[in-house]
Amino acid sequence: MSRSSQRPRPRGKPGRDLQGDGFLHQARKRFGQNFLHDQNIIHKIVQSIRPQATDHIVEIGPGQGALTRHLLPACASLDAIELDRDLAAYLEQTLGSDPRFTLHQADVLKFDLATLGDAPRSLRIVGNLPYNISTPCMFHLLRYPHLIADMTFMLQLEVVQRLAALPGDSHYGRLGLMMQYFCRVEHLFDVPPTAFVPAPKVTSAIVRLVPHETPPVQVDDVACLQDVIRIAFTQRRKTLKNSLSALISEAELGGLPIDMSLRPENLSLAEYALISDTISRARHQGRQEQQEESHDRE
Repeated sequence: MSRSSQRPRPRGKPGRDLQGDGFLHQARKRFGQNFLHDQNIIHKIVQSIRPQATDHIVEIGPGQGALTRHLLPACASLDAIELDRDLAAYLEQTLGSDPRFTLHQADVLKFDLATLGDAPRSLRIVGNLPYNISTPCMFHLLRYPHLIADMTFMLQLEVVQRLAALPGDSHYGRLGLMMQYFCRVEHLFDVPPTAFVPAPKVTSAIVRLVPHETPPVQVDDVACLQDVIRIAFTQRRKTLKNSLSALISEAELGGLPIDMSLRPENLSLAEYALISDTISRARHQGRQEQQEESHDRE
């Protein structure tokens, strides 16, 4: 990417000079921008990531490079994905001379992680994810679990609590169940609003997600598992017998070693897997019977 000899000028009213180099950037609400400036928190995040000299790090939403500047000297290479073109130009100008640094001015939700390499578990993902895209971003990245060693994210505290929740917890739901199917979840520590400019209205938290080499439960059809969990929690005040009636008959439910008078937040991932497999096998059998009937008619 070409480099400008002049510092990029942000559009709109100026923001704060967080790096002390004269660059003023006004945080943009449409991108969900809140810039981390608390050095104690930054160092604590770096210590949690523990970058190694052989690491290939991918940073999502580097902003003005508060974390990037600490990670870059400690790793083998760092790919930064930044949507904001003013910030992308600034990062390219200030960090682009380092051969370990590569900037991608792109939308992470459309970014193909496989373009960065195909070695198994070779990528370490980090980022202060905008609250408005945090969930779709995580599920987009989980399209590439074989490439990812781990992911360390700054998220809204409530989202982290949902990711880590266990059956019976008030935060337990669809997000946590599916994320725990794909990853080991570690809630590391909380981050106050004062650590950011502008300060968000909510507390944030750092979470580490480590993709499982083998999922904690085996299912015949992951898409079916997702459907079961989605439908159950869409009607979370109903009992499972009622909320899942469109997917499975009461007789089939009654044959499972699960109390169907419970509500969705009381079941474990393993129990949802059992329901999912019952439904997917019934569907498969139904399709086979239809094919046999069609063949007989011919």
